Amino acid sequence: MYDSPAPVSTLEIPYRWNGNEGRTLVEIRENDDPRAYGCTEAARGFPICTAIVEHPAIGYADMLGWVQVVERDDKPGGFLSDPLELLTDVTHPFAFFGTSPTLFDNPHRDDEQDWDFLAHSFLCGLGGELFEFRREVRAVLGFSWGFSRRGREVEYFEPAPVSAEDWNGHRDYLASAYPAWSFAEGLQQRPLP
Repeated sequence: MYDSPAPVSTLEIPYRWNGNEGRTLVEIRENDDPRAYGCTEAARGFPICTAIVEHPAIGYADMLGWVQVVERDDKPGGFLSDPLELLTDVTHPFAFFGTSPTLFDNPHRDDEQDWDFLAHSFLCGLGGELFEFRREVRAVLGFSWGFSRRGREVEYFEPAPVSAEDWNGHRDYLASAYPAWSFAEGLQQRPLP
């Protein structure tokens, strides 16, 4: 089994969802073994972000997802959606979704150009009743992270909590990118009754 390097930085964010207290543990570490993480050698030295959800609820009461938007200086347009498209085009805003979902990201490029990358990552639940078709995203918490690359040097940004205003600032874009979904205002502490 591969022993990953110690985190460069960590952040713990408590939250409340479905009447239970939970926490998210965010770790930023260096990718010192791209193969172990399923990446090409180009990923070496870039940051890995992992956010682990710990919540006492089980089953449907623990269904959450990660919505991530990123701002990259190599892609104009401000913050853009960053879905996980490993299997097909994604028609929903989630990078990861499930029971206690873990966010994993290791952005990297094959060239050696300078690069700035900033992510806003939001843990979200769904509004509405359990057995109805729910398309309302409710942000529970969020954090920022990223890096700046100059030559071969990569400077990591410490993960930091983001505010309800940050989430609200992304809602119009997300609604236009995913018109079949709605995005509730502010950070939520529980789903709809």
